[in-house]
Amino acid sequence: MATEQVSPTQDTGLIYGLNDRPPLRDTLFAALQHLLAIFVAIITPPLIIAGALKLDLETTGYLVSMALFASGISTFIQCRRVGFIGCGLLCIQGTSFSFIGPIISAGLTGGLSAIFGACMVASSVEMFISRLLKYTRRIITPLVSGIVVTLIGMSLIKVGITACGGGATAQADGTFGALQHVGLAGLVLVLIIFFNRSSNRYLRMSSIVIGLAIGYITAYFLGKVDFSSIQSYGGINAPIPFRYGLSFPVSSIIALALIYLITAIEAYGDITANSLISGEPVEGEKFVRRAAGGIFADGFNSMIAACLNSFPNSIFAQNNGMIQLTGVASRYVGYFIAGMLILLGLFPAVGLVFSLMPEPVLGGATLLMFGTVAAAGIRIISAQHIDRKATLIIALSFSFGLSVELVPDILCQLPDTLRNIFSSGITTGGITAILANLLIHIKK
Repeated sequence: MATEQVSPTQDTGLIYGLNDRPPLRDTLFAALQHLLAIFVAIITPPLIIAGALKLDLETTGYLVSMALFASGISTFIQCRRVGFIGCGLLCIQGTSFSFIGPIISAGLTGGLSAIFGACMVASSVEMFISRLLKYTRRIITPLVSGIVVTLIGMSLIKVGITACGGGATAQADGTFGALQHVGLAGLVLVLIIFFNRSSNRYLRMSSIVIGLAIGYITAYFLGKVDFSSIQSYGGINAPIPFRYGLSFPVSSIIALALIYLITAIEAYGDITANSLISGEPVEGEKFVRRAAGGIFADGFNSMIAACLNSFPNSIFAQNNGMIQLTGVASRYVGYFIAGMLILLGLFPAVGLVFSLMPEPVLGGATLLMFGTVAAAGIRIISAQHIDRKATLIIALSFSFGLSVELVPDILCQLPDTLRNIFSSGITTGGITAILANLLIHIKK
């Protein structure tokens, strides 16, 4: 069909199109830039979750390593398109922020086995949704997606500000909110904002990495980092499937299933944007197959991640911008990115070095990241037509979602199973948004 005969290099200004094979030098340079854009985003969720669950250094390091390893496998599957699994684009997957809240809740009640078991089972929702795209989009509208994304960002801000104050360790020893903790977090935050506003695109792309690096070095000279604890670790970090066991708490599965549902819709948007940037069709049978394969892979890769003791993966939207910046849309670059992530995940020292990062340093970056997530959700909402029905949906969803976050005792009289399900503002607000969208009808 004429709509599918698009020449990326001629019509989109790309240097290398989807199926081009750039020279090794260009491939490596493009791959390194993508890696720079995603590295911090991949390792941050396991660091936050490990901190909230008070896991030891070795376990935290292993989770960081497996996050990198699983992200590499996921990226390869998306780029390569194995059978009907994958989108076949330069599409990068990594550990998702969206699942942090429900994962921490699952971990506090059932440990790592509950987390990985629930993540594995709930991932089937996204795989199932990939087969029913046209029906799902009538239920999970952009308004509903925007509400859930906003609630995800808002609920995570508490995690970020807690890290800024020194985290659980500081709360236990009475130093929470100390000037040194808040100062470190503030330094990182200011540096990220400063470099993010730079006219130099490379400094802007690297703003989070630079902020964290300077914060880490500052913390080291303040005596807050002790590398002696990792000197005995070396060799290879062999992936051990199901290392922490599996259990299947129903409440956690339900909470995570809702996030997978929203992630499927987000993945559809990311694949559409990637196809457009790459000079590929964004309608017709070819695109439908590509989108369905990408969303299925999104869920399938999260299931693999759970087997490898890692957290759910999702498509990284920031890499679409990287394709535009570099002019390289070749999916073969994705193979190199995948290989780099896998190699980084195999060396325990990488995970352990980042596991020693003081919480205020990480908090300064995550506070801004989570605020950005909330802002993205607000942007999605504001792009919709806000009539009386939409106003009611927004009001009900935020009221119920934020109520259980701000006053969790409102659920104290419910049975344990229901309390565990609705204690997450994301779950409560998301379910409210879906039901309100389906049930509220206003006569014009």
